[in-house]
Amino acid sequence: MRRLIPLLILAMAVLEAAPATAQLPAAVDGQPLPSLAPMLERTIPGVVNIATRARVVESASPLFDDPFFRRFFDVPERERERQGLGSGVIVDADAGTILTNSHVIARADTILVTLHDGRQYEAEVVGADPATDVAVIRIDADDLQAIPLADSDALRVGDFVVAIGNPFGLGQTVTSGIVSALGRSGIGGAGFEDFIQTDASINPGNSGGALVNLRGELVGINTALLARGGGNIGIGFAIPANMARQIQEHLLAEGQVERGALGVEMQDLTPALAQAFGLDVSQGAVITRVVRGSAA
Repeated sequence: MRRLIPLLILAMAVLEAAPATAQLPAAVDGQPLPSLAPMLERTIPGVVNIATRARVVESASPLFDDPFFRRFFDVPERERERQGLGSGVIVDADAGTILTNSHVIARADTILVTLHDGRQYEAEVVGADPATDVAVIRIDADDLQAIPLADSDALRVGDFVVAIGNPFGLGQTVTSGIVSALGRSGIGGAGFEDFIQTDASINPGNSGGALVNLRGELVGINTALLARGGGNIGIGFAIPANMARQIQEHLLAEGQVERGALGVEMQDLTPALAQAFGLDVSQGAVITRVVRGSAA
């Protein structure tokens, strides 16, 4: 018993000296632990926060939304300010060009851009394309840092990606995940859909932010969230960088995107339709409607 007392005292001293929580080692087998921090330090300054304000005029009845009726009946108008939050990506540091979502700056009277270092600038709209949900805005600022664009066609399912944005107005936030799927459509967010699907958390306010690869290159513009409750459920969407680049070129050159119209409506050929039509193929497109007087 006398021999056990010194051993118990020694054991208690060791336990008291041990740290309260376990910590990761600085290295494993002589190799430093991997970290996204170096890449993010280079990339985060290229992502901006966007705050919008719009003046909204309301009337007591939808009937009085017509200016004629408001003047005729002398209906007083009520004004309120609508505010919005989003994100953007600097793609040209010299020109101050920023890519974002069309719905982020839609109907905004004032667009305020906040940089990573806290500087704030009022932005002008270069152009917007609601059909792809891409917009270009510009600020007059020095010492900007742009994010290089990657070839989004080279993305593969399983590639690691990182989403950077301004969720819920909290400020710049980083989440990581993988590419879950490519070429997603039918989401209902835009007219032309070719989304990158990712499980990196994308919440309200992330719209217009950057989806980057592990080299810090822009592979997509975060744009949509599929969640019934308005929160993240591991399914987010981004516009491919190649599509955003093409829209950007049109908007910079002409301020809008002009498209030709063939005059037909189509849908995917499903196995059920192929069987109904007696076709030997199960992939392709079915013309469901031809617009009268169109080119088709």
